[in-house]
Amino acid sequence: MAGAIDHMLCKFHVSLSVADLDRSIAFYRALFGAEPAKVRTDYAKFDLAEPPLVLSLIPGQSSPGGNVNHVGLRVRNAEELVGIQRRLEAAGHRTEREDGVECCYARQTKFWITDPDRALWEIYVFHDDIDDHGSARPPRVEPLRLNTVKSRAPLAWEHRLRDPIPRRIPHDDNTLHEVRLEGSINSALDAVNRSGLLAESLRALRPGAAIFIHGLAGDRPSRPGPALPGPAAAVQHVPATGEVVDDLVRAGFVEVQIEKLSETAYFIVDGVPMRELRIAARKPGHRPGTATHQAVYLGPMRQVTDDFGNVFRRGVPAALNVHDWQMLSRSVASSTFLLLKPAPTAGATAVGSTSTISSN
Repeated sequence: MAGAIDHMLCKFHVSLSVADLDRSIAFYRALFGAEPAKVRTDYAKFDLAEPPLVLSLIPGQSSPGGNVNHVGLRVRNAEELVGIQRRLEAAGHRTEREDGVECCYARQTKFWITDPDRALWEIYVFHDDIDDHGSARPPRVEPLRLNTVKSRAPLAWEHRLRDPIPRRIPHDDNTLHEVRLEGSINSALDAVNRSGLLAESLRALRPGAAIFIHGLAGDRPSRPGPALPGPAAAVQHVPATGEVVDDLVRAGFVEVQIEKLSETAYFIVDGVPMRELRIAARKPGHRPGTATHQAVYLGPMRQVTDDFGNVFRRGVPAALNVHDWQMLSRSVASSTFLLLKPAPTAGATAVGSTSTISSN
């Protein structure tokens, strides 16, 4: 009975990404002086009357900016939910509603919304508990890393699918350490300023700094407006994976690396599998004209070519400038190369019983 009465309270909701679920449960048990209301291998929840709080803990890596996944309100009934949603939409804020979804070992009706600073809010009604986690999950949120005059933290800028695309990223040329585009590739093809977003990212990034793209990509081009369910309803366009790579290269990015392309397709629309894509690339830095370093490609391909046009034939030393050599040495492909720095002196030298000959 106490649990049923407790669910009638309107409560503040916080969802945290935690590195170690058991360790976090022990901490919050000590902090609140209460046992968690629900514990699973991939989820835990504290449901408190005093303070009126629902705290959920989700195992996962937090971003450099913190571990808040999302915040929200659990309201008493559908009437309150609809009232809040109508009030927000009347004020010009877009919401995304989900009816009767199974999420976090519970059945809920909810809507999602972001505030002016891109914090993600979940407003929901709890219906009942279920045994499974459920298929619906909140959009992945990586809090923005902020920079102040007194802070030495890396300066980053983030855009999310729900946000308007600015004509100009609000940072000077060559100042950002990182750009993150969360779902931006899934905005409508004719969205305002969409076509210039990668060029703006390149302008604002420091030489050698990275751009990270996360979104939904198809195995091949698909029609616009795929009409996907749940939070994915915001998706207006799903580019092919190769299109995203080509767009980055055309914009001037190098060291393009697909970090994740999910084996399982999240959706299939008109026969086109659509997968989660994570891709990273870098803004090139200054490239000296003098080739002072070497790299020997070890295979298994006959030869490979990098984004700067350097051709590496298997077993044949290739002369590189220090910029291209450094980019190669920190890439995931570095293990397939023998990377050689300039010899300290010209000619042949003996080191122990092994002779090494420097290359001109």
